[in-house]
Amino acid sequence: MPNERLRAALLQRGVTPADVAEAIGVDAKSVERWITQGRTPYRRHRYSAAAYLGVEETYIWPEALSPEQSKAASQSEIIEIYPHRWSVPPDLWKRLFKSAEEEISILIFSGFFLADDPSMLKLLADKARSGVRVRILLGDPESEAVAQRGRDEGIDELMASKIKNVILMHKPVRAVEGAEYRLHGTTLYNSLYRADDELLVNTHVYGAPAAQAPVFHLRKIPGGGMMSTYMESFEKVWDQATPLD
Repeated sequence: MPNERLRAALLQRGVTPADVAEAIGVDAKSVERWITQGRTPYRRHRYSAAAYLGVEETYIWPEALSPEQSKAASQSEIIEIYPHRWSVPPDLWKRLFKSAEEEISILIFSGFFLADDPSMLKLLADKARSGVRVRILLGDPESEAVAQRGRDEGIDELMASKIKNVILMHKPVRAVEGAEYRLHGTTLYNSLYRADDELLVNTHVYGAPAAQAPVFHLRKIPGGGMMSTYMESFEKVWDQATPLD
């Protein structure tokens, strides 16, 4: 059966099988067979091809890894687990964003602890100016999801007020070309802070503020599925969110 996902990845990238073959050091006919006959290449070639095309290896060859291999790879993505957000080393947030060369993606309601740090806002603005794509999803202060979160935490309208304040605090970053802001009204199951292949996941607990909830530090590795799952969720929220003027 032809591998239509691989074929589509080549078309989206605007490259030919010969281009892929040259980039990863295999014969062009081998790449043709991967597409037309659905053959599965060696793992090192799968990884190299996926990296060259900018897609996940498991997306192009979903059956390539056994459940045991996929589980082991996903577990290996976990760098550290912190019992509370406030227990995350303060310098980790800046080290995370400073390391970004391609993308910074943040999904939050307010993220007041970041906005309240002028050096963090400057860092985000500098990254956007340098060509890093900065995408920030803030909660829509008029949405029911934000109102419900305020009730759950016992702060009611203060949640929406915090978001409005954060929008103003982010004004210097929002003015930079390359920084994109949108408002969302989805249930915030986790706050996400991504810098390229690393991710901090701040889980949420009913009745407790985000600062009291655990944080997972993840790093994407080939074959792992944890970080991909979270980032697929980010993209779904981003697609339905409203651009912030």
